Amino acid sequence: MPGREHTLTVVWPVDSPPAVQALEPRDDLLAEERDETGAFVQAVGPFRTYRRTVEVRDDEVVQTITYRLVIPWFGAFFALPVRRALYRRPAPGDPSPWWTPPDRLTERQARTLALLAAAAMSAAFANTLFTQTANFAADTFGVGDRGQGVGGAIVRLGVLIALPFAVVADRLGRRRTIVLAAWLAPLFCALGTLAPNFWVLVGTQTIGRPLGIALSLLATVAAAEDMPRNSRAYALSLLAMAAGLGAGIAVGSLKLADVGDEGWRLVYLMSLIWIPVAVSLMRHLLETRRFEKAHTIAQPLNGRRLALVASVALASSLFVAPASFFQNRYLDDVRGFSAGGIAMFTLLTATPASIGLVLGGRLADVVGRRILIAVCTPVSTAFLVLGFNTDGWLMWVSVLVGGLTGAIAYPAYTVYRTELFPTGNRGRANGLVTTIGLLSGSVGILIVGFARDHGSTFGAIMAVMGVGQLVAAFLAYRHYPETAHLELEQLNPEDPVLSEG
Repeated sequence: MPGREHTLTVVWPVDSPPAVQALEPRDDLLAEERDETGAFVQAVGPFRTYRRTVEVRDDEVVQTITYRLVIPWFGAFFALPVRRALYRRPAPGDPSPWWTPPDRLTERQARTLALLAAAAMSAAFANTLFTQTANFAADTFGVGDRGQGVGGAIVRLGVLIALPFAVVADRLGRRRTIVLAAWLAPLFCALGTLAPNFWVLVGTQTIGRPLGIALSLLATVAAAEDMPRNSRAYALSLLAMAAGLGAGIAVGSLKLADVGDEGWRLVYLMSLIWIPVAVSLMRHLLETRRFEKAHTIAQPLNGRRLALVASVALASSLFVAPASFFQNRYLDDVRGFSAGGIAMFTLLTATPASIGLVLGGRLADVVGRRILIAVCTPVSTAFLVLGFNTDGWLMWVSVLVGGLTGAIAYPAYTVYRTELFPTGNRGRANGLVTTIGLLSGSVGILIVGFARDHGSTFGAIMAVMGVGQLVAAFLAYRHYPETAHLELEQLNPEDPVLSEG
């Protein structure tokens, strides 16, 4: 996994504060130590190779840094921020840059997080594909709102296929199961290109989408298991950002649906672009350190914790799933948007949510999970419901604000699914919670589809379904423990303590 080596040279007057500071080892983005030549090298940090030399030349101090930052798939996004962080060394006590995790990551952790983020992109494309294209495929095959809702519910029922992957991951390891799902998900999704009718299309995605779900939940589990205690929510926020990018690619591909009556088939063909991600995971992803540590397999699940987390997922999905699934139908049928217009609306209102994910991840790790959930969920729900009741600029702003505040709360919700269960059944617990959430979402979709066929407006029915989000927020704030700053082994004492390194 080669990465380009970079060189950064800075010259200061000999008595200037930066020159004096340069003579001491860094303790920010990385921790330095001296090697046998007197140069500063990485003790702990995210670089594959790193070396910093400081020379005093007459009245100048010359600092030269050579480094290789290996972040697969996302290296270009971090190249400039990392260069700036190395150039502008913070003073002791200064806060870390907003884009960095609360903890310092090792090279292995940075690489693992990037690979899992790539897996999250592929998974999100698979999870988004049918939702975004169902409306156009239904029009091609003459299927109405109720039939489209039934198809969406069936595809979500396919989540049962994801459960065996979660169980296998607890027995055979995260890495092997992630790699397998990363291969199978795009291949089955691509079969939608050849569907002769709507129900065959539903059948292909009833397999393909759950494979993407399995890939997503296992990437989340693996990230939580390998990240430091103060950076789990941050890591999951980056995975969610990457998932947003993968979903955005699916949404952007909707423009292909304007090619002709069956242009939506080309969107399914786009699934094959994720095969290189599977190759990268197969070559470079390592097993999580917590799974490698001896642990008990298939130990009894904590029934109270499982019921609590599942209840939150169930209540939330009653609103989130139909709001996402029927947004395109609302924009098409009620607001008269074209496929390209829907893609533009989705990208412009959803893309800013990436800021919320990063902010939410840091706040969840620094401030705590429960307060974010309590504050952001009601605001997000209110604005998303408003988006189904308005048009023009108010609709755009409502959906944007609803998505942004929902994104801030998302890492806090998601991280609990990994934190409240031990390594031996963390995958199984996540699979069960995901299944319950998706089955609940199927019920929500069926309710909205039935209500629409009987004359209800999108705005009225979404307002009713939004109550589920408020119930989820209440349950989480009232009954979830605060897990920020705690090791997974402190939350799950049945697991052996993981040594540092």
